[in-house]
Amino acid sequence: MEPGRRRRCHGSGPTAEVALDDDELVTRVRAGDREAYDTLVARHTASAYRTAVLLGAGPDAEDVVQEAFVKAYRKLSRYRAEASFRSWLLAIVANETRNLHRTRSRRDGLVLRAAAAADPVGASGVDDGLDAVLAAERRAALVGALRRLPARDREAIVCRYLLDLGEDETATVLGLPRGTVKSRTHRALAKLRALLDREVARRG
Repeated sequence: MEPGRRRRCHGSGPTAEVALDDDELVTRVRAGDREAYDTLVARHTASAYRTAVLLGAGPDAEDVVQEAFVKAYRKLSRYRAEASFRSWLLAIVANETRNLHRTRSRRDGLVLRAAAAADPVGASGVDDGLDAVLAAERRAALVGALRRLPARDREAIVCRYLLDLGEDETATVLGLPRGTVKSRTHRALAKLRALLDREVARRG
C-alpha cells in the first residue's frame, strides 16, 4: 500500500482500495507521514487557489496558496476536526489573502473579472436573484458591483456563491458565527442587487 494514500478493504469480493479521508490523512501526517500531507495538498490545491483568486489575490494567488499550505502544516496540531480540513485550510487561505491586501498599494480586481467571466460555479438551486446576476449578459455588471462592495460583504458573496460553500464552511473560512454569516450574506445580496439595479438604470 502506498503510504498516506490508500487503505485496502477486504470483504467477500475482490480486494479494493479505498481513498483515505482527510482526517485519516491528518492522523498520518501527525505520525510523521509526509506523503500523507502531499496527498492533502494535491486534493485541496484547486479549491485553495480558487479561493485566493476570488478573494482578490490576483497574480499572487500561487504564493498565497503555497504560504497557506506551509502554515497549515505548521499549525496542524491545532486542527481539532470541529470543521472539515478543507474549510480549516480555506480559512488560512482567506487570512493570507487579507494579509496580502493589507500590504498592497492597490487592490487587484482583474483576476476577479476573469474568474467571473469564466463562469466559476454553477448557481443552480440558489436564490433566483443571484441566478439572474450570474447570467452571461450581466457578468460585467456583477463584477463591477462586487468590486464596489465593502470587503467583508464581498467575501461573504464569494464564499457562499462563487465558491459554493455552505454556511458552516463560510463561517469557518471567515472566522464568523453562522448567524453572522447568514445576516451578512443577506445584507450583501441586497447591496449587490441595489448596485446592479442602479447600473441597469444608468445604462437605460
